[in-house]
Amino acid sequence: MSKQIGFWVFAGISLLVSPVLALNNSVGQNGINALRLHQPPYNLRGRKIGIGQVEVGRPVKLGQDKAASMLEVISPRAVFYRNQRPIADKNVDDHASMVAQVMIARNKQLSGVAPEAKLYSSAIGAVSEGGQPQECLTAQHVALQNSGDLRAINFSFGESLEGDDAQLNGKELLTSCVDWSAREHDVLYVVAGNQGMGGIPIPTDNFNGITTAYTMIKNGQFSKVDFANLSAFPVGIGRSVIKKEIDFGERRAISLLAPGGQISVYNQKGEIEKVSGSSFAAPHITGTVALLQEYGDRQLRSKLANWSLDSRRHEVMKAVLLNSADKIADRGDGLLLDMERTVVSEKNETWFDADAYVNPRVPLDIQMGTGQINAWRAYRQFSAGEARSKQSVSPLGWDYETVKANQYQEYELEQPLVAGSHAAITLAWDRQVMLNDFNRNQQYDAGETFRDRGLNNLDVYLLPIRENSNMRNICSSSSFEDSIEHIFCPIPTTGRYKIRVYYRHQLNEPVQSYGLAWWTKTKD
Repeated sequence: MSKQIGFWVFAGISLLVSPVLALNNSVGQNGINALRLHQPPYNLRGRKIGIGQVEVGRPVKLGQDKAASMLEVISPRAVFYRNQRPIADKNVDDHASMVAQVMIARNKQLSGVAPEAKLYSSAIGAVSEGGQPQECLTAQHVALQNSGDLRAINFSFGESLEGDDAQLNGKELLTSCVDWSAREHDVLYVVAGNQGMGGIPIPTDNFNGITTAYTMIKNGQFSKVDFANLSAFPVGIGRSVIKKEIDFGERRAISLLAPGGQISVYNQKGEIEKVSGSSFAAPHITGTVALLQEYGDRQLRSKLANWSLDSRRHEVMKAVLLNSADKIADRGDGLLLDMERTVVSEKNETWFDADAYVNPRVPLDIQMGTGQINAWRAYRQFSAGEARSKQSVSPLGWDYETVKANQYQEYELEQPLVAGSHAAITLAWDRQVMLNDFNRNQQYDAGETFRDRGLNNLDVYLLPIRENSNMRNICSSSSFEDSIEHIFCPIPTTGRYKIRVYYRHQLNEPVQSYGLAWWTKTKD
């Protein structure tokens, strides 16, 4: 069951228990394996990287709030009330402080994912004082912090569907705002998919960010979708409720899993609680972005040939995180791309049982998305560097590129792929949402609206190196409705292959930018 205040929903629950230090467990090898990146030779802790947080309340800040004297493990760079300076000790709550800890806690016992990232957090405030316009203003204000250089913004809250009898169809103001801001401010929004009464709230139906469900521990690892996550096919008992609480049409809301079951954090009294919910899954992803971006900026300073400012693009981050997710544990031969665990659904089904594994029209599993985030594998995916279309590319890499309507970009893999191995390929691009900027100040203001120009349709194919027809592909992903295409498929015969990104159908601009990531297995 979720905490709910008015029509706003927190995606988490909490219960006071004995001090079992599970935050390190979720950040460590049994969770997202981020602690490995804190250590030499990587030394990644999120230094100088700006990330954001938007919630009903805000975390405490030392030197400003009395409660901060009991909670010195977090030190946000700045806190706000909407788009204004905060009032001391007002709009502070436990939930926001706990979510912040998952991202930036500095404590040997309870280390956050990115303890040295710069966190900018803002409180929306009480439900009686505002709604989606105020939430959009708050998100925009956070996105403009750090001189407009924020790499990710965490949403561990949402607007309940009961507020104005809404549908999860991408049309609500807050969802439109998130998709507009992702493009306008080049920031990756990470949204917690709520669980329990009240439904998966707005803006989990966003296109341009990541929406997460959460896992609990099974056999010592975070690897099983928790039963509290409400994302399933609308069949059987409760089907009418489920149908309302999943994305409208054929889209799948959940794009990525993260640990969120029984995570240990400090409350504002300095006591340890164990908390559960996608509220605490989302900041694992947001913190991982900070680690990767610290590495990316380090590479930029080194002026490497295969590194550019494209590494900061939110589409690239999205593709990298989704493509490197764990699905099925590798047997040690690399044929399953060195994945570290098998992730299962509520009914203990694996990705091999998912319709997304066999149906090219379905890029995401309805409960698991592309799998569970693995910060170490995401680092490996990202550190492979940027490749370019129309060139031979390494077995592992990513690219930020554009493609013209009814044309394609190709990436020829330079080495033969091994029969019996799997290929993982993820394509991510944006829905185009425009601001109706009535006063022409190039910012959202209360009373303004957004215009949805739609989603151009892109597909991705894995083809034999000499094949020209899309129809004779080895595997493909060709959803009609998603801004994500994802391939995870077996290689039938050892040989040379290529990746093709095809711009099938134009709804707005004739040139579409995208992020692409791939991971394949070649001969040793």
